[in-house]
Parts: sequence; C-alpha cells; structure tokens
Amino acid sequence: MMKINKVLTLSFLTVVFSVSSYAQEKVWTLEECVNYALENNIAIQKGANTLLINEEDITATKGSLLPSLSANANQSLGLGNQELFPGQFVDRTSHSTNLGLRVNQTIFNGFRNTNLHKQALLNLDRNQLELNRIKDDISLNVVNSYLNVLFNKENLETAQAQIEFSSKQLKQVQALVDAGVQPQANIYDVEATLSSDEQNLTVAENNYTLSILSLSQLLQVPFEGFKVEIIEVDSPSAALMYTDIQPILDYAYNNRYEIKVAEKNIELAELDTEISKSGFMPNVGFSYGFGSNVFYSNLTDQEASFGNQLNDNKAHSFVLSVGIPIFSQFQNKTAVAKSKIRIENSKLDFDQAKLDLEANIQRAFTDANAALKAYEAAQKSVRAQKLAFQNSQERYNLGTMNTFDLEQSRIQLINAQSRLINAKYDFVFKTKVLDYYLGIPLTE
Repeated sequence: MMKINKVLTLSFLTVVFSVSSYAQEKVWTLEECVNYALENNIAIQKGANTLLINEEDITATKGSLLPSLSANANQSLGLGNQELFPGQFVDRTSHSTNLGLRVNQTIFNGFRNTNLHKQALLNLDRNQLELNRIKDDISLNVVNSYLNVLFNKENLETAQAQIEFSSKQLKQVQALVDAGVQPQANIYDVEATLSSDEQNLTVAENNYTLSILSLSQLLQVPFEGFKVEIIEVDSPSAALMYTDIQPILDYAYNNRYEIKVAEKNIELAELDTEISKSGFMPNVGFSYGFGSNVFYSNLTDQEASFGNQLNDNKAHSFVLSVGIPIFSQFQNKTAVAKSKIRIENSKLDFDQAKLDLEANIQRAFTDANAALKAYEAAQKSVRAQKLAFQNSQERYNLGTMNTFDLEQSRIQLINAQSRLINAKYDFVFKTKVLDYYLGIPLTE
C-alpha cells in the first residue's frame, strides 16, 4: 500500500510539474498578443462599461414613454384638545387611514421623451464606434511593439554573429603570431575588437529585454517568464507597397471609425437642438387617481367598520393638465441657440477629422515610400560592403592590409547590416499602417 501511495504521489507531482513548466514556458504569438490586449486592456474595458451604461439609458428613456404607477398609504394619529363648538373643547383621539393609487401619463411634451430615446440609441452607436477605434489603435500599438521585439532580436543575433567572427579572428591571428608571420600587436588589436563586440552584444541584449518589457507592459502581463514567438520576417519587396493613395483615402473616408464617430456627433448635436426646442411647446399630461380613507375618533362609537368605511369612501379622480410656456427667463432661447452652435462645431470637427485622416494617410504613404527606398538602398549597401570586406580579408591574409584597416571595413559592414535590419522593419511597419487604414487585419 505504501508503494502504491508513493507511486501515486510521484505521478501527481510529475503532472503538476509538467503543467507548471508548460505555463512558465508559454510563448505568445502575435495573434495571441493582439487578442489578449483586446480582451484585457483597461481602456477597452472602460469603453465596454460605457456601452453598458448606454444600454441602461435606453431602458430608462423607453420607460419615460410609458405611464407611471404609484401607490400611497398614510396612517395618522391625532391627540389633544379640539374645539368642537365655540368655547367647547374636548380631549379627542383620532385615527385616520388613507390609501390610494395614481397613474400619470405624459401625452405630449414637444416630443422630448421620444427624442431623448433616440439620443440614447445614438449614444450607444457612437460609443460602440469609438470603442472599435480604440481597439484598432491598441492592435496597431501591439503589432508595432511586437515588431520591435523581432527587430531587436535580429540585432541581437547580428551582435552574437560578430562575437563569433571576432573570436575566430583572434584564434587565426594568434596562430599567425605564434608562427611568426604577424607581430604581437595584431593580437591586441583583435582583442580590442572583441571587447568592443562584447559591449555591442550587451547593448543588444539590453535593447531586446527592454522591448520584451515594453510589450508585456502594453499587454499588462507579468514580465517574469514572458516570451514571444520569434517569427521570421521575410525580406519585404516593393510588391508590399501601394502604388496609389486614392483607394486608401476613399476606403478610409467611408469606413474609418473616427469619421463615423464625427458623423454621429453631428446627429447627436442636431437631436440636442430638437430636444431644446421642446421647451417652447406645451406640456399635456393626464393622471388618474383612486383612493379611500377611514376615520375613527374616541368621541363616538358609531363609526362604521374599517372595511365599510373603506368601501363607502372610495373615490376616483381624473386630471388633464396643460402647461403652456410663456416666459422662461430666456432659458429655452439660449438652450436652442447653444445647441445650434454645437451643431456647427460638430460639423467643423467632422471636417477636421477628415483633414487629420487625410494628413495621416498622406504621411503614412510618404513614409512607406521613403522606407522602401531606404530599404532598397540598404540592401545595395550591404551587398557592396560584403564584397569590400571580403576583399579586405583577402588583402589582410596576403599581408597588404593592416588590422586597423580591416577593422574599419568590418565596422562599415556591421553598420550597413544594422541599417538594413532597421530599414526592413521600418518598411514592414509602415506598410502595416497603410493596411490599418484599409481595414486589413494587422496579424496577417
């Protein structure tokens, strides 16, 4: 039995350890990062809560179109002297009970309640569009941060490759010095180069760690144990670049959320004007009441029973009320005037939103074109520097070039490779920005 318990315990610990190891070694993909941000970002959660508030507002405005129903019950007790006849006071104790129901219905108030309901529906639509805009912006930020991780990872791999190259170079020079082919000073030069490469590696490792930290903070997840999938970003080509900006602008004008939000704001301002105008119109209401009362006093014992009094004293009341505004101390007038000004401002905001969108797309399109040219130039530079460095190595091996000149050639190649990596990711992100304005999923 003890052996069986030990086996079960070991099996359980193995399962727990395996699950724990799996959780710690989770690797986040780009799609998982974007989806997690969309589900857990605080700004998005607040936007979702705003929608819940809007839905409650819709329910409330629906209720304002329905009649209200209220019930009342009062019980009073009277104690003390009371003058029944001139100069004649008696000590009276009285009990009074009042019961009633009342129904109130607004018949007409200048369509105010109807327009308030429409306003609540518009607010829901408007805030849903705003939430979608926030989601798009957060998705773009996550993709940019993820690409920054890949960029720093590639720079780190380049720095590691340079360390390996310098280490091999040191071994080769050491062998040549030992053979008496090269002077001892060449070893010092290569060692200095290796130290410089180690410093560059430290910087690259730090940049990579910081990029991981930035992404984890953006996702609001613990940095400890956070890892992302390192995907291979293929060398981009001019085929990724859009040749014409007009289709992007046309699509954005008709589909971008910031434009739709601006349109909804105009509708809301116009509806607010209609609500303000209702202050000039009469209010018509109807109410119906039903009630009864019961009264007892110690001065007589001839009152009917509680039930009989309640039945005998029941009564109905019908009230039709009409309120006509004559002078509201300019409150209605100024409310309408201000709402009309808000309409003009919302139209100006719409125009500004279109101008901002066009400017952003123009800038993104120009940046993408410039990034493509920079990337193509960086490719040519790397090819040229590779050939130059190969030539320098051959000359160095033949003894026609010193260590300093070889190192300068290598530095130029490293710089060219760094510029190529930077240009590649810069171009990829700039094309992603254009995809963003075209509504293309950023995780593709």
